[in-house]
Amino acid sequence: MLRHSISRISFVGLGLIGTALLLALKRAAQASGKRIEFIGYDPGLGRDDIDCITGTYGLDRFEPDPDKHYDADLIVLAAPVRTNIALLDEIRRHAPAGVVVTDVSSTKSLIAVKASELGIPFIGMHPIAGREQQGFRAASADLLAGRLMVICADARLLASGIGREFLALVESCGCVPAFMTPEEHDRVFANISHLPQLISTALITFCSDHIGSSGPGFASATRLAGSTWQIWRDIIATNSENISRELDSFAGTLKQLAQDIKEQKLDTLEATFSKANSLYQTLQEKNRL
Repeated sequence: MLRHSISRISFVGLGLIGTALLLALKRAAQASGKRIEFIGYDPGLGRDDIDCITGTYGLDRFEPDPDKHYDADLIVLAAPVRTNIALLDEIRRHAPAGVVVTDVSSTKSLIAVKASELGIPFIGMHPIAGREQQGFRAASADLLAGRLMVICADARLLASGIGREFLALVESCGCVPAFMTPEEHDRVFANISHLPQLISTALITFCSDHIGSSGPGFASATRLAGSTWQIWRDIIATNSENISRELDSFAGTLKQLAQDIKEQKLDTLEATFSKANSLYQTLQEKNRL
């Protein structure tokens, strides 16, 4: 049976996004006058890190004991994707009945399937935010403000006491909820997120012999190439079919573009540039909101 309200939230993983969400949720709870205890655990944090995150960053308690750590109303999984999936087994063993689990993973289908198989109430969550710096010291409550928050969950769970309260907190953080199925999420973000990452990675590698002659435009086009393999390994492993399909489709687009240039189809190319210019302006306006 689901719990009816949120009085304790537990975080597994206290990196950039996990800590930003912690700070944002804590600020939202305080603004509403609601008392919520925030506990967390991250095996990568040393003693100085723990003192810092429980002092400066507002974590109420750092708790390594799984029986105590999972004793919460809402558990937020903020580790790498495959680690989050594996943690569901641990949650099933240690967490009390009725606990709701959410995550901040960049893919959603596999973790949603695993949660369903284990009978764990699950709300998939993907904050569309980030920055080049990593680690909890780079986090702030404002990192999520105005950003899209994709939510993947059963409508009945979202309508429950915990579900409604959770959504209210997310909106109080300044996030903009967008609702998708896990499968839809993985298809959409294979196109709009995972494909651009791999294009950037491939582009800078392809042009490696001439980087010394490049300018700021090339740097802008390859910014995503600075993303670490540790993050993208799990994303690719858990969304490979959608990503490979997008790459195949984009390869066809590049081939057609090369053919149009070879044949000097300038009217066709002008139309392509015009459409791209218009889409770019729309994107800039969206990001200024």
